[in-house]
Amino acid sequence: MSSNPAQSSRSVAASREGSRADRYIQLTLLVLAAGAIYPILYLRQVYQPTMLEVFHITESQLGYLYSALGTIFLVCYLPSGWLADRIAPRVLISFSLIATGALGLWYSTAPAFGSLIVIFGCWGLTTGLTFWAAIIKRVQMIAGTDEQGRFFGFLDGGRGLIEALLATIAISLFAWATQTHGESTAAGFRLVVYMYAFLCIGLGVVLGLVRDPVAVEAKETKRRDSNVMRDLAVLLKNPQLWLLAAIVFCGYQVFWATYSFSAYLHEQEIGLSVVAAGFITTLKLWMRPIGGIGGGFLGDRFSKTSVLVFALFAAAAALLVLMAAPSIGSHAVIAVVVLFIGVMTYAIRGLYWSLLDQCKVPPETMGLAIGLVSVIGYSPDAVLPLINGYLTQNYPGVHGYQLYFGYIACMSVLGGVAGLVFKHRLDKQEAQA
Repeated sequence: MSSNPAQSSRSVAASREGSRADRYIQLTLLVLAAGAIYPILYLRQVYQPTMLEVFHITESQLGYLYSALGTIFLVCYLPSGWLADRIAPRVLISFSLIATGALGLWYSTAPAFGSLIVIFGCWGLTTGLTFWAAIIKRVQMIAGTDEQGRFFGFLDGGRGLIEALLATIAISLFAWATQTHGESTAAGFRLVVYMYAFLCIGLGVVLGLVRDPVAVEAKETKRRDSNVMRDLAVLLKNPQLWLLAAIVFCGYQVFWATYSFSAYLHEQEIGLSVVAAGFITTLKLWMRPIGGIGGGFLGDRFSKTSVLVFALFAAAAALLVLMAAPSIGSHAVIAVVVLFIGVMTYAIRGLYWSLLDQCKVPPETMGLAIGLVSVIGYSPDAVLPLINGYLTQNYPGVHGYQLYFGYIACMSVLGGVAGLVFKHRLDKQEAQA
């Protein structure tokens, strides 16, 4: 019995569209997960005075909690990748969300300092060990070859948008409880924690129940017993992976520079008020979806590496302009420069993981590769605060910040050079194929 060619063609097209829709639904859930899981750990950004009051701890003790969290993150990057190669990323992400939310419910009871250390330590595991490499690998798995840029752009840009929206809802809840209803700050803070905790648990359940798209099932490989040291040795011989690690290492430092913008703009030589400097740097946060998503689409439309290289060189040039802010005079021009750096920064963040698909890493060691790149790429977390502290302390005023931004601009240029070498190698491989 012969089949109808037109009907068969329509069936294939419908199947492809269905698979595409499934993958975008999965991406939306992953963006929600990435945007919801981390804010509960970093409530100090908005609620630090409240936290000190609610938990009856000092600023030093709060510092110990976050120091422990950062240390666990650094230690977990590599094992996180190893774990993502042996357990389905969807399962790990679902577990991470539910466990993080459950710890949040414990956190909401305002336990003693000893319990807080346990909570933050466990958060380091549920958002580092079982979550980090899993979500990167999951996005890489559901994205088609021609969609890596936009998918990773959506992950970072969308995550930033979700975090901003949730923070707005959270502060509204806090104000509603404490000002409108006259509740204590402890009650208002507990309401905020509840919001994040239950959202994490709900998303974890949903992601655990959602079926994998056909495209992801095809990419899944059988778990195998393997020698980690042998796999690691193979990855260390991959030049493209080293170049990617260098790009992440340099690009991540550009992101770190943005943390110092508010303090720099408030310096006497520039003359912006605390409110004006805060407004500009807050507006910069809303550049994340623009830079991340826009950079991702441009990367898929033209070339991921080319757009990334442009963003790195453009960020370096803009940082040099920002260094000259005391002599610019126009606060409007300074604000435009800050926002431009924001767009470039988030384009860099949204694009560098999309290059992973071009590193020719076997699917069964993809997680380990993510862990390896993360260990190198995010190591500035341990170094940059020391560099920043040394320069701003020994060179008071704008001079210290100018030296710091100059260093970051140099690193951004080095990242651009690494990107050019990465692209040259790809072009050479394609020419030989």
